[in-house]
Amino acid sequence: MRKNSTHAAQRGPRRFGDAGAPAEAEPTPWQLNRRVVAPRKGWPGAASGRAAHVDKGTVYLGTTDEVAGLFPFVLGAPLPAEGVPIGPDLLTHELVCFDPAGWVGKLVQNPGVWVQGQPGCGKSALVKRICLVYSSYGHMVVVPGDVKGEYRELVEALGGQVVRIGRGLDRINPLDSGPLRGRLSSLAADRRDTLLAEINGRRSELLHALLATPHGLGRRPVAAEANVVGAAVAMVAERLADDPVIPDIVAVLREGPKELWARLLVDTVDDYRSQVREVTLALENLCTGPLSGLFDSPTTRPLDLSAPALSVDLSSLLTAGDQVVATGLLATWAYSYGAIDSARALGMMDRPLVLPLDEMWRALRAGPGMVDAMDAMTRLNRAKGEVVIFVTHSQRDPESLTSPEDRAKARGLMERCDSLVLGALSHGELERINALKPLTGEEINLVASWSAPGITGVDGTTQRHPGRGKYLVKIGTRAGSPARLDLTEAELRMYDTDTAMRRRIDHE
Repeated sequence: MRKNSTHAAQRGPRRFGDAGAPAEAEPTPWQLNRRVVAPRKGWPGAASGRAAHVDKGTVYLGTTDEVAGLFPFVLGAPLPAEGVPIGPDLLTHELVCFDPAGWVGKLVQNPGVWVQGQPGCGKSALVKRICLVYSSYGHMVVVPGDVKGEYRELVEALGGQVVRIGRGLDRINPLDSGPLRGRLSSLAADRRDTLLAEINGRRSELLHALLATPHGLGRRPVAAEANVVGAAVAMVAERLADDPVIPDIVAVLREGPKELWARLLVDTVDDYRSQVREVTLALENLCTGPLSGLFDSPTTRPLDLSAPALSVDLSSLLTAGDQVVATGLLATWAYSYGAIDSARALGMMDRPLVLPLDEMWRALRAGPGMVDAMDAMTRLNRAKGEVVIFVTHSQRDPESLTSPEDRAKARGLMERCDSLVLGALSHGELERINALKPLTGEEINLVASWSAPGITGVDGTTQRHPGRGKYLVKIGTRAGSPARLDLTEAELRMYDTDTAMRRRIDHE
């Protein structure tokens, strides 16, 4: 999968009919419901960087003594010049490129990417460059939980859809069946029953995960609670023509029909209430208080799975606290990923995905439900062609989880990512990474040298991070390639994550 894409990030999305000059009056390919995939040799036209011939190069082999005599500056083999152009190598000045999806079966076995660095070192800018270029290769960019709203401009520039969750904004029903609901009536009876059972199973598992959050039970439901919730979901789905919402499940649990008594092996109302009281009140908590009006009613704006990019913006929830954001992340992840899996099951979607999971520390606070979702993605992303990008600040994030099993699962996320990108980090943090992904002493010293504290100006403001835009790209056990990311003017506008801070400083 060789790609000549050096200029892809600089040009932005190519417009329909564009042959070197802008064609603003004509519709974009996304508006015509067509996909644009970068040609192997580049775009035709003036100043488009097209190569008439892509030379594969020649490989010469020799002993260490012979090669060192011919060229004494022996270094590890650089990464192939294909995929996403990052920037010049800080040591050799060669172009460093990154292509985790194209390198599967060659340099990597899993397309997962782990990005780690201090705040302000430019992690999000690199992830957005990857999303932008992979979009031109035909991948669909999906941001199922944009906590700070920083992917909005990029998604809109790609002609994608942004769903904003919040009071007075859009709402999402976590129990929504997505595109499956409209197809059930056209299926044969046996196929319809099987598919409906699959839908109800997903709904039950999501409710179990939401119940484990601080706004629910704060733990996973026990066997009796899980049993009765699953039975209530199936009962409501059979009664209603539309997708159920969480208040529908609460209403059935409060009603307490005899079918639910039988599932709990009870014979009296008092016995039934004693077993369902806690789980019923916990589900009601998900519909009241700070979560009221967010996930307790039908979806107001379904995801457009034909769009080139999707983003579920949760930035309006930041003022409600970390626990609300964590619960929101779990709900939007389940909704987004469920809709995509459903569309694939029906043959309605076959595009590979890029899934950036920024602010990972917030997601982990959602509890076991989010950890299990991340674990499942990293185990299946190779088969599905998905590039899952985990972005975090510290290896201490998994330690915030309560159970040893969840902490082990969280650590396994990094171990299964064959591509590691490190920004500025302290020596202590690099040693923790070294315990999972071996680093050389030179690599540790280089990355640590970027983590010097920022310079404070006379006005008290902190200046640009000294390691901003510098990354060590490490693939498997190969020697890492230190690179510098230089953004274009268009990228500087789309990737700016310091706007809020500048507004605060200007206001003061």
